Amino acid sequence: MSESAQKTGGWRSNKWVRAAIPALLLHCSIGTVYCWSLFSQEIADYIGFSKESTEWAFSFAIFFLGMSAAFLGNIVEKDIHKSSLIATICFAAGMALTGFFIYYGGQNKGNVLALIGIYVSYGFIMGVGLGTGYLSPVKTLMLWFQDRKGLATGLAVAGFGAAKAIASPIMTAMLDGLGEGGIYKMFLILAAVYFVMMFVGHLLLAKPAGWHEPQGKGEKPSIMATIKTKPIANYIGIWLMFYINITCGLALISQEKMIFKCLGFAGIAGILSTVSAVFNAGGRLGFSSWADTMKDRNTIYKLIFVLSIAFTAIVMLTKGIETGAGNMLLAVIVLALVYIVNAGYGGGFSNVPTLLSDHYGMGSISAIHGITLSAWAFAGLTGNQVASLIVKNTGSYQFMYNKILYAEEAAAKAAALAGGVSEADLSNAISKVNPVGYQNVLIFTVILYVIALFCCLFLVKPTDKALEAKKAKKA
Repeated sequence: MSESAQKTGGWRSNKWVRAAIPALLLHCSIGTVYCWSLFSQEIADYIGFSKESTEWAFSFAIFFLGMSAAFLGNIVEKDIHKSSLIATICFAAGMALTGFFIYYGGQNKGNVLALIGIYVSYGFIMGVGLGTGYLSPVKTLMLWFQDRKGLATGLAVAGFGAAKAIASPIMTAMLDGLGEGGIYKMFLILAAVYFVMMFVGHLLLAKPAGWHEPQGKGEKPSIMATIKTKPIANYIGIWLMFYINITCGLALISQEKMIFKCLGFAGIAGILSTVSAVFNAGGRLGFSSWADTMKDRNTIYKLIFVLSIAFTAIVMLTKGIETGAGNMLLAVIVLALVYIVNAGYGGGFSNVPTLLSDHYGMGSISAIHGITLSAWAFAGLTGNQVASLIVKNTGSYQFMYNKILYAEEAAAKAAALAGGVSEADLSNAISKVNPVGYQNVLIFTVILYVIALFCCLFLVKPTDKALEAKKAKKA
């Protein structure tokens, strides 16, 4: 759409009002799914179940996010108003119902109906809202910002990543300030807030007036026909490297707070996690904007995987997680790994729709992007779960106080008391950690990162644009 057409149309033809702002309203709402770790233990205690049992609600939410995006991509393609409304209703309803089942669980501790209700509400219903809400603004942004597609999608997806950093202190304050039953009250209040935000985004979201959406069968090929315009190995490579990047990201991010504690940073673990969220959001915007300047966006993925492999290898060789407590250099290296993985995790999300559009065009991009997000669904069931399995079955749990590990909790408590810690503050002063287990997670991630790099190099072929630029350079 030309600049003059945008100016004459007023706010109805303004790309910021019709694409960027609604995308941020939608993604800053649904991105709060990543705040689960803040209150999962509190939910478990309130309803009378173990933390491991409640953790599945988050895994189900990510699974159904990916699967709803895969199966509802065609609806997004045909009607973004319908899809954004579905997202608004499902996300807000899922959050409100989660609050109700937490309340029910508090009144009937240990009742399995409460746990199943949370799985269905937070996992399935919210998951559908997540998938359709994630997809709805992406194609619209690329249509409005055709010259800077990476910047546009990075802006929206950065909102998804930044949501945790924005919402975390608000949620923490609400949990502290709402008193008895604050956990379910928080869900009910936020359900109303996010409904309003997303509904406004739904009303504003619109494609450019000049965009002609292919409709007929002869005019718009099937999704598989579109994918087959390139060697099928090309799409498999994109899917695999996307899946691996998410799996490795979730494996490390799910353990990052405990890794910070292994380094002796228990007191500032929350602050360090907020910095992680900033890197996550920054990677989404930074890597995608950078990709706009490149002939082949796949170069960004090569960079992400090379950096991830290099820093993982350094931490493995130095055993930084095991021996980083009290050693500032090793601690900084481990922190660098966590932040690079966060940035690369975010950058992988923001670059995949633009990479797909470069390879397969804009005609069916929402549907193809939706199918590709199935990688997120399966990564949600493998990344953090495999990491937890490794930590649980390798190494051994120890107790840390003041950067020193103790085999027995009694010894750690005695040291804390001798160091002047009060009885009331003991639980906050002592961390139960498994440094060897967290270190072993890196073996799993580095192997996968190497496989992902091979996918980048040998399966995902350069785009036509990149090949033409290469020929022109040689000429």
